[in-house]
Amino acid sequence: MSEGRTMNIFSVARSRINSATYAIMLLIIFLPSVMAASSSSGIWEPPEMPSWAVPASFAILIAVYTLIIFEVVHRALAAALGGIAAVVTLHFVGDGPDLGTIVTWIDEETIGLLIGMMVIVDILGKTGVFEWAAVQAYALSGGSIWRLSVILCTITAVFSAFLDNVTTILLIVPVTIQIAKVLDLEPVPLIIAEVMFSNIGGAATQIGDPPNIIIGAQLSTQALSGTGLADQGITFLDFIIHVGPAVVIAMAPSFWLLSKLESDGLSGEKHRNVDLLRLRYGIKDVKLLKKSGAILSLVIIAFFAHSAFHHPLLTVATIALGGAVLMLLVTSPHHVEEQLDGVEWTTIIFFAGLFIMIHGLENMGMIDTIADGISDTIKGASEENRLMISVLLLLWVSAIASAFIDNIPYTATMVPVVIKLAEDPELGLQLGPLAWALALGACLGGNGTIIGASANVVAAGLAEESGHDISFNRFFKTGYPIMLLSVALATVYCVVRYAIQWDNGLIPATIIGAMMLASLSLTPMIYGPPPRESMIDYELE
Repeated sequence: MSEGRTMNIFSVARSRINSATYAIMLLIIFLPSVMAASSSSGIWEPPEMPSWAVPASFAILIAVYTLIIFEVVHRALAAALGGIAAVVTLHFVGDGPDLGTIVTWIDEETIGLLIGMMVIVDILGKTGVFEWAAVQAYALSGGSIWRLSVILCTITAVFSAFLDNVTTILLIVPVTIQIAKVLDLEPVPLIIAEVMFSNIGGAATQIGDPPNIIIGAQLSTQALSGTGLADQGITFLDFIIHVGPAVVIAMAPSFWLLSKLESDGLSGEKHRNVDLLRLRYGIKDVKLLKKSGAILSLVIIAFFAHSAFHHPLLTVATIALGGAVLMLLVTSPHHVEEQLDGVEWTTIIFFAGLFIMIHGLENMGMIDTIADGISDTIKGASEENRLMISVLLLLWVSAIASAFIDNIPYTATMVPVVIKLAEDPELGLQLGPLAWALALGACLGGNGTIIGASANVVAAGLAEESGHDISFNRFFKTGYPIMLLSVALATVYCVVRYAIQWDNGLIPATIIGAMMLASLSLTPMIYGPPPRESMIDYELE
């Protein structure tokens, strides 16, 4: 047997062993939760919680964050331990959740989208299209690392708005990793920058970020039919009209702050001969690219269209999984092991543990305590200041909470609170401003920490797979200041547009228009001049 054949066999065996290892790890991690679960049937209701339950929930959350921040264990294991602790605590209090209930706590939309798109991206990567795209982006930059980062971040923001930020990160990070290899760069600053703008750009539309998907679904006219808020339901276009301007306002200042925070990693120039790069990093398999590219195009079109057609089986998860199955059938119907090994199982395990932990802590009363605090504070304000207080509280509490509690379960919990506030005749608050404050806070707040948003975790998993670890502290150093700046700008926008009662409607429109124009006009200045002429390195390393 030839040496190449032997190495191929060992490679396949190693791939299968890795997949089996992750599956065994998943079973081991969640076995205590399964064993703790009772065998009762029906809908589980949490028992009455003792006074110590809320402090215990915060203690579990802080303990998990301590494990992640100081990297005592891998973040996937830390999240799994948090999930186990929450489930065991619920059983200690009383009749805890059974296995069926625990499984429903794992958000199937997020998990399905991730697995489906990971398979699609893995197959697409074999065509060489990511290397090709990396060379095209470099050619546009003229060799400037900062201009390259602005190009990639702008593409990420736009794609995140009209696709969704998790899918965009799955598509753009492999391109970034290839660029870094070609130019001999450290990819972490570029990846963190892209994550920042995936969350900022994703906030602009209903389908751009998971919190917006939740808000749009639960506050639509159909969902509110039969209630007193039916005439205040929000639509896809409402997100663009009300949240889009805040995103435009935040873009240029966020680029400016990014240039200061990541000046070491996103500055300087790297010159290579573009023609030689195109020869070396061209498309490897045109036939496979045509097949996989056509299927990816269908998936993207379906992502755009699904919000207009309401059907229980037409979701981002089923679209992604359906696209993955179709791509496997078309490209490798008899050999799927290698493609399935492209799934980042550590990321999937992290999300599963995180969702179980957050829902467990929610049942212990942690998120209700936060929501009740917001409601009580708003009711305590004077009538003329209630809208101002409600918008500011929802925006900032959502931003800070979403930074430290994944913004998907947080948003799912806060939407009923928003409905309750809007329905309260004593408060007299409109639904719209509350919804937009929640959307901006949850989406922009996701930039605060590495586990604040799904896109962050996915990017960290892809970086880790390529040998570049992004620690909690490394992400926090850049993400939290950008989160504070973007939320501060969103605060000004919300106060001007919703909280202040203007005598003339043209005044807020003029102020907001001027802020948007200022942000857009600063973009060419931030992008910077073309790099200076210099000797081009014709050697490809």
